Amino acid sequence: MLTGFLTLITLLASAASPAAVHAADISTAPSRPYAVSEEREPCADYDPLRRPFFGDTHVHTAYSFDASTQDTRNTPRDAYRFARGETMGIQPYDADGNPLRTVRLERPLDFVSVTDHAELMGEVNLCTTPGSPGYSSIICWIHRNWPNLAFRLFGWRTLVAKSHWGLCGEDWKHCIAATGELWRASQAAGEEAYDRSASCSFTSFVGYEWTATVDDGNNLHRNVIFRNHRVPDLPVSWVDTPSASDLWDHLQRKCVDGIPGCDVLTIPHNSNISAGLMFATAKLAVSKDVAKPVDADEARRRQRWEPLVEIMQHKGDSECQLDVGVTDEACGFEKLRYDRFGAKFSTFATKQPATPQNFVRWALKQGLRQQLTLGSNGLKYGIIASTDTHIAAPGLTEEKNHPGHGGAGLASGEGVPKGFPDDLEFNPGGLAVLWAEENTRDALFSAMRRREAYGTSGTRPIVRFFGGWDYPENLCQDGRFVERGYAGGVPMGGDLPAASGLGAARAPHFALWAMQDPGSATSPGTPLQRVQIVKGWVEDGELAERVIDVAGGPNDAHVDTATCERRGHGAKTLCSVWSDPDFNPAEPAFYYARVLENPSCRWSQYICNAARVDCNEPSSVPDALAGCCAEDHRPVIQERAWTSPIWYTP
Repeated sequence: MLTGFLTLITLLASAASPAAVHAADISTAPSRPYAVSEEREPCADYDPLRRPFFGDTHVHTAYSFDASTQDTRNTPRDAYRFARGETMGIQPYDADGNPLRTVRLERPLDFVSVTDHAELMGEVNLCTTPGSPGYSSIICWIHRNWPNLAFRLFGWRTLVAKSHWGLCGEDWKHCIAATGELWRASQAAGEEAYDRSASCSFTSFVGYEWTATVDDGNNLHRNVIFRNHRVPDLPVSWVDTPSASDLWDHLQRKCVDGIPGCDVLTIPHNSNISAGLMFATAKLAVSKDVAKPVDADEARRRQRWEPLVEIMQHKGDSECQLDVGVTDEACGFEKLRYDRFGAKFSTFATKQPATPQNFVRWALKQGLRQQLTLGSNGLKYGIIASTDTHIAAPGLTEEKNHPGHGGAGLASGEGVPKGFPDDLEFNPGGLAVLWAEENTRDALFSAMRRREAYGTSGTRPIVRFFGGWDYPENLCQDGRFVERGYAGGVPMGGDLPAASGLGAARAPHFALWAMQDPGSATSPGTPLQRVQIVKGWVEDGELAERVIDVAGGPNDAHVDTATCERRGHGAKTLCSVWSDPDFNPAEPAFYYARVLENPSCRWSQYICNAARVDCNEPSSVPDALAGCCAEDHRPVIQERAWTSPIWYTP
């Protein structure tokens, strides 16, 4: 398994490291509206009104323990090449190590961050490199021969017991050294992929995942994304920094204060399986810490370190939950049946549905309360999405021919081609979209910082969202929509300026424009059904929310599930200028846009159809595809996009 690993590491590590090559950078780039931290050619297609760049900030390769135990053999170098449009082989493999499946992106991505788990990175290296210390240990033998068992043993020892196996040696020195090898190889792969020419065709970010998993599998994971090539010597794991607050302290010491030019942010993900703990105090290291209060200093720190949250990925949607008082039907999108990841793998754990505290909309509302009580909003999140692929396939989000993202799901070779390639409850994942002047690390990182970002469930609609006080009702007919949007207010992720001199009765105006995903030659995009604004606010001390259709609406669109043919009408573009009729200038509020496409087939339905499953004919339903006819199978989905909010603070 993973033959050639040591050769690859040696080749990449022997190259001059990015840190060495650029250690004396003094940027000569022309003036930009953001800090320039690296030396490179300016982009030839710089756009002061910004363009949307599509990417993936959550990507696992063979360097991650849960990917390697599912026989992922592709490395960061392969992941970046795939993102740029090259064909890549994936599991299963034949006896000679040749992949039996290949995948390719019809539309390459603009940017990617490989985010392999810091936890167990060294153990993966040792267990797959013949002759290394620990290679012949029992746990490494299990890793190579009984990967599903190894997945659980590795996970228990590190993510539950917070310790290392004996193969790491005294003071874990073998695993520390082995982690450093893969960390440097990942950086080298990113530097190789980064287009520093004037073409600016692709941007890579150095990153990793900090995989906090408290108590019985409560997910508190973060992706750590660095601005440039100046990064610490090692990725810090959850074992060494037991809370998000400890992680930020470490990054402050080792990056921001410790390395000139180093900058970094963290992105929480999968709050849907955090048992309601993701948005509690950042000092939380065990579940009982949920009772610890959040003070103003913590709220300010969280806003600095976590400007974004991942709202969607292949392990489910984290926007909102249908619950008492929540009638938003779109909240039923891609939900799991449990509120913590540990419940999926434990026979004894109780599988209970998630509560509102697991979801981003709840956090955004709670942030308004923090603003009132603390004077700072620590839950002021911009929104992105990503895949969380565990087969090194960033951006592989097409529903049709979805091969499964592996890793924490089924072993990717199981049931192929006779069954589902991934757990039926999972999905192909989403994409992150950043509005930036050019495709460089500095420009994109600055977009993350100011939250001018949105997430999609995997398709590529283009969405603009502005908030101000004086947008005219006919702005959608104005050829200067974007220019006037910026001039008259703030984009997604911004704060409405004070309405001084406009009168207390003036309500904010929101300008929203969306264009359907143009699709590709073989996969046309789906028309838009509607554009909505989701408002959250505090009224008489209570948190409230409302969803408003502002363009488009119910239509005759539907799907023939037997053929997956999309029928009915929809829109190529939708645009609206909306003013809040219930605005109260004394109440803090946020507004974000949600764009819904017409219905289309889910990935699993394509597989059911290809196998000619007819749920009215039991003889046509093989055991491996019984899920096609399960009561909870969702044959149809409604792809979507979510913008970062715009906030109003009295």
